[in-house]
Amino acid sequence: MFVTFLGAVREVTGSMHMLSVNNDNILLDCGMFQGRRKESVEKNRKFAVDPKKLTNMVLSHAHVDHCGRIPLLTKNGFNGRIITTRTTADACEYLLLDSAHIQESDSAYLNYKTLRSHLFKLQKSKKSGLTNHERGNISKLLKKDRHKLNIDTIQSSMAKYGLETIEPLYNYEDTVKALEYFDGYPYNTPVTIGEAMSVTLFEAGHILGSAMALISVLENNKKYNVLFTGDIGRFNSPVIKDPNLKFPEDAKDIDLMIMESTYGARHHGLIDNLKERMKTVINETVEDKGVVVIPSFAFGRTQDVVYVLHELYNNNEVPRIPIFVDSPLGNKMTKVYAEHPEVYDAQTHKEFLEHGENPFAFKEIKYTESVEESMRVMKNTEPHILISSSGMCEAGRILHHLRYKIHNPKNRILVVGFMAQHTLGRRIVELSDEYEKTGRKGKPPEIKILGKTYPLLAKVEKMNGFSAHADQGEMTRFLKESNLNIKKIAVVHGEEEQSLEFARHLNENGFDAMVPEPGQKLQI
Repeated sequence: MFVTFLGAVREVTGSMHMLSVNNDNILLDCGMFQGRRKESVEKNRKFAVDPKKLTNMVLSHAHVDHCGRIPLLTKNGFNGRIITTRTTADACEYLLLDSAHIQESDSAYLNYKTLRSHLFKLQKSKKSGLTNHERGNISKLLKKDRHKLNIDTIQSSMAKYGLETIEPLYNYEDTVKALEYFDGYPYNTPVTIGEAMSVTLFEAGHILGSAMALISVLENNKKYNVLFTGDIGRFNSPVIKDPNLKFPEDAKDIDLMIMESTYGARHHGLIDNLKERMKTVINETVEDKGVVVIPSFAFGRTQDVVYVLHELYNNNEVPRIPIFVDSPLGNKMTKVYAEHPEVYDAQTHKEFLEHGENPFAFKEIKYTESVEESMRVMKNTEPHILISSSGMCEAGRILHHLRYKIHNPKNRILVVGFMAQHTLGRRIVELSDEYEKTGRKGKPPEIKILGKTYPLLAKVEKMNGFSAHADQGEMTRFLKESNLNIKKIAVVHGEEEQSLEFARHLNENGFDAMVPEPGQKLQI
């Protein structure tokens, strides 16, 4: 029996590992790599294993860095089943279709800009310069109306001029087909996934429906247990239950744990301080007559933020300014939350459900859908709170909101989640930190968004307490308070320094931990 570490190894995104036993190959997650565009495209298009040789797949949860390449997997010949929780299966229906839409939209927009720039140069070469009217005519030629691109014209024109076209990883049709492969199961229910092999899913406490996967294998009359944690959540988080600590007696001896380490060397602020921090940011921004912009993952983080805002508004602790959730996916994911109250924690039942309140709906909040609504919010300069995806600022509507808001010192960008290396979100955080160290003196740093450069004048506030990932202390608590006996831990899903530091910490605390190399095969 072997485990091969294929993705999110000494880095955070692109989660993927393979468990091989006799003739069965079980894939654990199939995540999208996020980072520099060129590197991301290269990593995402190629699989380190032939999808046709996979028996089945186990999915930990519905975040794109764990499930985002599934349509590409099925498109390339995977013919097994995707085992996950019912909630995750429901969420992936929205998430993956949205991922396809974003990829199609972003590739179309980049192709539009490439072609428009080429046409500008052609026209300019015939004369000394171009008037704004002439530029406008070229742009109109490539659009059906003010907001929709003329895809057919763009594609044919790019072929005519021999321009390189950017293609999406997969499209809507690929994704619809991929959804047919999903099988959703309740927690604590053994499911056969191979010969003498089963998986049981347990609450991970990360997002709604997230799971730790306990795989039990009978080989040569001996039982082996492998626990894949996926992403482990925090204790006492809003809405969802804590990570599971009690495992079945016949499965508590773990031969190998594959464990995340996103915050393996860090410590979050207390969850109890979230409301106070959020209250301070909102009150200061309203006093400055600015806007609070919150880049947020559509599933999990958006609902946590809305939940806390609802509490602040109910307690009249902040001005009741409008709140816009400008994320079609976030709106759909909030519906998934509404459809699965059975997995809410006791506090949510007590605070809201027992009073007949929906935690995610109140008078001041507006879930926008259309492009026209989004643009009205984008241009709105009155104090308000804007929540939009993607969480790492790599795609989606948040890019356009940042274009309009990032250069105004009255505004706040509130970072409520992890920003991976080489993402736009990470650059915003790091450049802002450097600028703050100077006392915000001198020329402000510049940020490129959708091909145009903007000064980073908006203040950036970080709230790690909102993170859905356990920190070093909480992951150690999970290991020590659970009833598991763990022989070996493979530390994954963390930037190299985080993984190495977490492994060192675990070894000092009596565990046998190692950090695999990308592509490494480990025998159990």
